[in-house]
Amino acid sequence: DSPGADIAKELVPKSLTLDKLRAYQDRISFPLSVAGKSFPSLTSYILSQPAIVLSLWAMMIMVFLPWKPFIAEEKGVPFCTAGRKNFANNIHSSRGMYFMDVDLGIEVDDDQVRKMARFEDADERLFTGNSPHDLTHGCYVSGVKPSIHDVEDNTLLYGNLQAQNYFAAYTDRLKDWLKVLPEADTHEYTADDLCIINLRGGEYTDDPALFLDRNYFVMAMQRMRKIREDMRFMVVTEDEEAARKVLPEIERHHFDMGKDYAVIKNARYLIVSNSSFAVMPAFTSGELRYAIAPKYWARYNVSDGYWASAQNIYDIFDYMDRKGRISSAEECRLELEAYISRSRLWDRTGKRPEGIGLSMQKLRCSAIRTGFTVRKAWRKIERETGLIHGQ
Repeated sequence: DSPGADIAKELVPKSLTLDKLRAYQDRISFPLSVAGKSFPSLTSYILSQPAIVLSLWAMMIMVFLPWKPFIAEEKGVPFCTAGRKNFANNIHSSRGMYFMDVDLGIEVDDDQVRKMARFEDADERLFTGNSPHDLTHGCYVSGVKPSIHDVEDNTLLYGNLQAQNYFAAYTDRLKDWLKVLPEADTHEYTADDLCIINLRGGEYTDDPALFLDRNYFVMAMQRMRKIREDMRFMVVTEDEEAARKVLPEIERHHFDMGKDYAVIKNARYLIVSNSSFAVMPAFTSGELRYAIAPKYWARYNVSDGYWASAQNIYDIFDYMDRKGRISSAEECRLELEAYISRSRLWDRTGKRPEGIGLSMQKLRCSAIRTGFTVRKAWRKIERETGLIHGQ
């Protein structure tokens, strides 16, 4: 989970093609110079470096892992990890999963991987004006693809692969498989009166559909204070500057990837962002008592009832909507089923808007961007005038 990992997640479900990487030009479009050579954008530089392109693919391995050994176990066959030499070597760390003892299965070479059959996870998309990305490439809204449980031996599992269904039968064994090394673990911030907030910044901060506004965190903190009036809060984030702007009054830290993970894993109370980084720490926690996540996940800000994606409904979380109302995971699943049955928007899944419809969606996109910019400006005024007191 890092700047770039969500780009990788969107690219992975089909294939990592240069055209798909170029499609993110609008999100990573600043000029730069590397080793005396000029590039018009980060995209251009990435495309000139095959190793980086491969690393983007490898980042996906780190985002979500547990379906792999457990699907293999269902079949009574061994498992492997393609691209294991790049496992978790990303923008957070050049040392890989140095803080974890993770079984990557048997070793296979690239030639063996190329000969495997291929399972591709579901890839349903809604084309709306909620963001330039959603209008151009579609918003990933897929749920479970049950046929993953029917794959044969020598199959490459490929795609988003974040559904609880894919590993639900083995949830009690996640702690054994995703084990933090004793020397990397910490209970320094494990307390009955402390709630950890995992705030995602990075490339999210300029995306109106993704970046969570202060209101979400304030409402979630109010909910936590109904559990304990004296509840304290601390932010763990990869982007302390973004956290300072959103929650200037709250203590914030970015330790390193391992300690960030361990602090979240050992929290008794959690408020998470719409990012997969906190999901496995929460699932493997021996301390967690209550956790709040944003309803509709990656489209909390703009959804009228769909999830981005339905794979991100987890039993370990209660979900908060934009009005501060709480729903259980099961309630969310039932609501989504009802939404799909009646939604005219959902009926257009996979269909790009055209003509007047496209023009209207472009206007919506512009309006959402304007509202996002205005909110950012207002938050700045709040900080600078002392309406919100920072630390």
